[in-house]
Amino acid sequence: MSPVEHVIKTETRRQFFARQAKGIGGIALASLLADEARGSKSTEVRSGGLPELPHFAPKAKRCIYLHTMGAPPQMDLLDYKPAMKDWYDKDLPESIRQGQRLTTMTSGQARFPIAPSIFEFSQHGQSGAWISELLPLTASMADDICIIRSMNTDAINHEPAITFIQTGREVAGRPCIGSWISYGLGSLNRDLPTFVVMNAERSHPKAGQQAISAKLWSAGFLSPEFAGVGLRAGNDPVLYVKNPAGVTPTVRRRMLDGLAELNQINHERIGDPETLARIEQYEMAFRMQTSVPELSDLSSEPESTWKRWGEEAREPGKFQNAALMARRLVERGVRFVQIYHRGWDVHGNLPLVLPAQAREADRGAWALIQDLKERGLFDDTLVIWGGEFGRTIYSQGELTPTDYGRDHHPRCYSLWMAGAGIKGGTVYGETDEFSYNIVKDPVHIRDHQATLLHLFGIDHERFTYRHQGLDAKLTGVEPAKVVTPILA
Repeated sequence: MSPVEHVIKTETRRQFFARQAKGIGGIALASLLADEARGSKSTEVRSGGLPELPHFAPKAKRCIYLHTMGAPPQMDLLDYKPAMKDWYDKDLPESIRQGQRLTTMTSGQARFPIAPSIFEFSQHGQSGAWISELLPLTASMADDICIIRSMNTDAINHEPAITFIQTGREVAGRPCIGSWISYGLGSLNRDLPTFVVMNAERSHPKAGQQAISAKLWSAGFLSPEFAGVGLRAGNDPVLYVKNPAGVTPTVRRRMLDGLAELNQINHERIGDPETLARIEQYEMAFRMQTSVPELSDLSSEPESTWKRWGEEAREPGKFQNAALMARRLVERGVRFVQIYHRGWDVHGNLPLVLPAQAREADRGAWALIQDLKERGLFDDTLVIWGGEFGRTIYSQGELTPTDYGRDHHPRCYSLWMAGAGIKGGTVYGETDEFSYNIVKDPVHIRDHQATLLHLFGIDHERFTYRHQGLDAKLTGVEPAKVVTPILA
């Protein structure tokens, strides 16, 4: 093999595009500045992404992922277990536990007393889905949602479990789902980020809440331009987007033009594609100076909005407010919106804390679905509601007729999906009478991820990124399948 052939065969994709970008970088920059000069605003017109994607016709254009952070107890909300009333304060049989590992929070308990849900359930929709009294509005749209009762994961603690379902690995450092979508499919609106993240505060002061950090919306080994942009609650949703006092838009524009020229020179000299990403990020920040204030100004919403969503939707930091902002974001072409709703970690005080959490989640999710329907967005917007794992049927700590708590349980839990390509009015999967083990149609979180990508027209096996000599995938190297029975 000649030296030239050796170089060609060993050159990585990153090196190839870095070399090619020396010629196209100026063109890309000129295009960005031309858009700004024309004052253009392209909505629902794809920009960026991989040319080979989607692999097939997608059902989803966008996704709103409502992550109930802390893990809601499935047997109190979506997985009805009436037989447990006869098991009150009896020990969980070893034949059910089967030696499964426990957290250190309950492994030392002398016994594992069964705690039946104190909340009433009733059937709804054509499927006859059993849904808790804590979710009356969710129950009213039973024919629009698909409830999966057989979700399962490998992680037993929050940090690795949340990281796992969002990135495909329990260890931080991988791209999250929103970043993969942003990288693969590109943007639908150049004036707002492709991937936006919001945090909603807990609904009750005694609710346990997990720490959260930007690693959950990191782009990992992908370019940083694909990372999620966090919108904060309040009057300043994005830090450092506003011009400092005394700096006019004209001055800012001149500064960015000069900075872009310097970055372009640096790129021509070194060839690092991250430099072009930096140029794009500066340009996005400039465009967001106009788009973000308009987005966050809720004064244009009609009075009917507040009747549907409730007055709490006016309060930054509340779940309803974040969900309303999510609707406004997808209306404007944002592809992926992630909301982390904290406060679902019910190790104790469950009868006190859970109703407050459920009340806000129920109202916000229902109003979101109704708004999407009215605006013609429901059929191509995927909505997901659920946590990172489930809860134990036995009580953590003392059990009384009016009070109990539940520990972590990775072997089974429930979530629901709705919208783009999802078969509404479906209940999929089944657990045993203790909601402890799956007895029918298990859905691992890798299957969940594969299904999400499928709805966007992406074959999870073919959607890869070369990293450290491996073709990395969101779904990893373990088997994963698309859950076809839940697809419309």
